[in-house]
Amino acid sequence: MAATSPTADRAPHKGHRADLHADLSASLTVFLIALPLSLGIALATGAPLQAGLVAAAVGGMVAGRLGGTPLLVSGPATGLTVVTAELIQHYGWRTTCAITVLAGCCQLGLAALRTARSALMVSPAIVHGMLAGVGVTIALAQLHIVLGGTPQSSAVANVAGLPDQLANLQPAALGVSALTLLVLLGWPRLPGRVGLALRKVPAALAAVATATAFAALTGLSLPRVDLPSWRSHALPELPEGPVLGIMAAVLTVTLVGSVESLLSAVATDKLIASQRRTGNRPPRADLDRELRGQGAANVLSGLLGGLPIAGGAVRSVANVKSGAVSRRSVMLHGLWILLAAALLVPVLDLIPLAALAALVMALGVQMVNATHLRTVTRHREIPVYVTTIAAVVLGGVLEGVAIGIAVAVALALHRLARTRITLEVQDGVHRVWARGQLTFLAVPRLSRVLNQIPPGGRVVVELDGSFMDHAAYETLQDWQHAHLVHGGSLEVTGRSTTRMAGAGHSGDRTHAAHQSHPAHSAHSAHSAHRADQRSHRGPHRGGHQCCRPWTPWMNHCDHRQAAEPMIPGAAAAPDAMDALESVEAAGPPPAPRRRGAGQLASGISAFQRDTAPHVREELARLAREGQRPSQLFLTCADSRLVTSMITASGPGDLFTVRNVGNLVPLPGAESTDDSVAAAIEYAVDVLKVDSITVCGHSGCGAMQALLNSTPGAPMTPLRRWLRHGLPSLERMASRHHAWVRIAGRLPADAVEQLCLTNVVQQLEHLRAHESVARRLAEGTLELHGMYFHVGEAQAYLLSEGEDFFDCRVFDSVGHQAAEHVGQHA
Repeated sequence: MAATSPTADRAPHKGHRADLHADLSASLTVFLIALPLSLGIALATGAPLQAGLVAAAVGGMVAGRLGGTPLLVSGPATGLTVVTAELIQHYGWRTTCAITVLAGCCQLGLAALRTARSALMVSPAIVHGMLAGVGVTIALAQLHIVLGGTPQSSAVANVAGLPDQLANLQPAALGVSALTLLVLLGWPRLPGRVGLALRKVPAALAAVATATAFAALTGLSLPRVDLPSWRSHALPELPEGPVLGIMAAVLTVTLVGSVESLLSAVATDKLIASQRRTGNRPPRADLDRELRGQGAANVLSGLLGGLPIAGGAVRSVANVKSGAVSRRSVMLHGLWILLAAALLVPVLDLIPLAALAALVMALGVQMVNATHLRTVTRHREIPVYVTTIAAVVLGGVLEGVAIGIAVAVALALHRLARTRITLEVQDGVHRVWARGQLTFLAVPRLSRVLNQIPPGGRVVVELDGSFMDHAAYETLQDWQHAHLVHGGSLEVTGRSTTRMAGAGHSGDRTHAAHQSHPAHSAHSAHSAHRADQRSHRGPHRGGHQCCRPWTPWMNHCDHRQAAEPMIPGAAAAPDAMDALESVEAAGPPPAPRRRGAGQLASGISAFQRDTAPHVREELARLAREGQRPSQLFLTCADSRLVTSMITASGPGDLFTVRNVGNLVPLPGAESTDDSVAAAIEYAVDVLKVDSITVCGHSGCGAMQALLNSTPGAPMTPLRRWLRHGLPSLERMASRHHAWVRIAGRLPADAVEQLCLTNVVQQLEHLRAHESVARRLAEGTLELHGMYFHVGEAQAYLLSEGEDFFDCRVFDSVGHQAAEHVGQHA
């Protein structure tokens, strides 16, 4: 991503003066929050209190000017509080400053290598667990100061020392701390107009100011902030200690600070996108530039004797919600911190340490986020989350992250290896279900189940997984060959059958497998199987079970008949005689394909013969009662998209609208065609559908035409229609919209990127229709985005929100994903 120019950092507002006023107001709000937080974090680490002010000032002015996220506020790193405290205990403050400088240099190197987005590849469960563990450690340490004591060197020691601390309470410290927490929690809930006016003052400042005034007026004897002269401020020295220990410390500060900053940058971007219109947003975050700005700030902060710096979510949220327009607000907040450190020392010296401790303790408790807990629980990553928290609390940040990664890898391997294989007998048919990935670890269970099936029986094997390795493949194929030789029949279904078909061993699930056996054995087994099919399914054309119930369509049959003699990987006949026998066993060549009216008449005849008897009663009911579809399904006119097939729907389920490019013209832009708007109005207001789905697909010709369009070309009906897709093209090129991708991979090319983006854009167009907007506001309508990859025969649903890479994501849908279909676009 290109670096953001200074002139582009300001969103297009009315007038430079209005922008400056908004930034000035926001900077004062952030300053009032950051000042007590900076002192509190310095107190929690055991560093000189001035170090917190230095870090806040440098973070605001340097990271604010050089960073890639205009509204991200940087300062003393909350996530590094525990790490910094440990470094100060082991190496002293001046060596810790040198470690901060080295960590900043490492961040500059990582930014030069453009690795910023790689830092976000760490599992969110590990990141959230790390921050929660840091929060627990901070809260336990500050609790001792709240009670009037001194924190111990570790979380375990702090827990062990609590009984003694409770037995020796300091009422003055406890009272001031309780008052601070009471104001901090109650300030946002002040009622009435007076409360509304007071709430403009940040809760953190109000809490600390109230506690300070109370302590001063009552004359309580309490430890207070003591800012020594800046002339005695400690600066860094050359690192002293074991080289490996110093290197580990630098690595820890680099990684934790970088991940915290980049996650805060992404979160700030999401907050801006959710609260502001497109024209009122600053440029999207440039994460490599942000990492470069953080590196420069840490180098300068360390050289000036400041704490490690990282982007902070609390200060950034306040900056956005206060109406900041550009990075000026961040830089001004740093300037106010600098002026306060120089001019307000007598005022700052009045603040009781117990008030700062209570503030930081509340911040630590808030780091154990209930929303994060629900998220990791929903994604079944609670073991990773809990283990990381425990490891950080008991061992430290670096150890906790390492253990969290190990648990995440073990959990992933367990899920990969976990395969449930069951066998049931229903109406004489042996049904084998294999749920999960079929790897060599599952081969013993697979063999044990398959060997329980008697020779000659009818078998259906369902492979519900996306991966099958070579060992499992050969086991299944060897058993299949043996079972067919003994006169048995076999049908293999599920996602993993793609691998088998691609290898040429399961063409129509039996036919290709027979080619590796002598011709007469293959022919007898195949004939018996085909006769068995006819006795159970009626005289369907082709009899190919692999795509049942979609076997009878004409293109499918012609394609399979032409391709079966050349299945890749099928064993060749050993000599000319065997080849001749194979040709004779295959039967007469297929009849030439009929086209036009002949093909249409043939298809209608097949429907009347094979399908009509089964659906006549249901269609008669629909004719009597009328249609009541559950959703409007808007998709492309492409012939490869069979809506009823990919949605497993039937008569009366979908109200379907198809056009070139699955486009939804904006109201008033239809010019000569109101058909789509009319269909939307009819479905929403008359049929009262519950949801609308916009479905795009791979290889869309309309999207290719949009990409290849040339200005000034003659206007044709197709070109006029495709003008409704131009907003999708603009959205894909814009930096002000979230990117779109498929889960697990990037788009294959520009055409697929535009196909995915077009689905998101057409959903936006839907919201502009009056009937849709009204039902959405009432909460009685849902919008869904869908993408169908034709070559993979795989459907994807648009998930809610954005991922850590700041992308809208289409998640694949498998057999077990029905409960997730309700995700809103």
